[in-house]
Amino acid sequence: MNILLVLGVVVAAGFVLFSLARGLFYFSQGHRAAMDGTLHENQVMQNRMMMARVKWQAITIILLILIGFLAAGQ
Repeated sequence: MNILLVLGVVVAAGFVLFSLARGLFYFSQGHRAAMDGTLHENQVMQNRMMMARVKWQAITIILLILIGFLAAGQ
């Protein structure tokens, strides 16, 4: 069970990193989007990536808390 939780933490942390990288990419493209007239779409993607990052961070924290409770119970 602990192995599955640790793997879950690793996967969820990977998704956090992926969402952060994509969000930073869209953030860095803000000036270009303003010049191209696609600023709204760029801002929407930045917000989506931020919400995805927050979601995956919450899942990672919950998994870490479960690992802690299981370790304390043994």
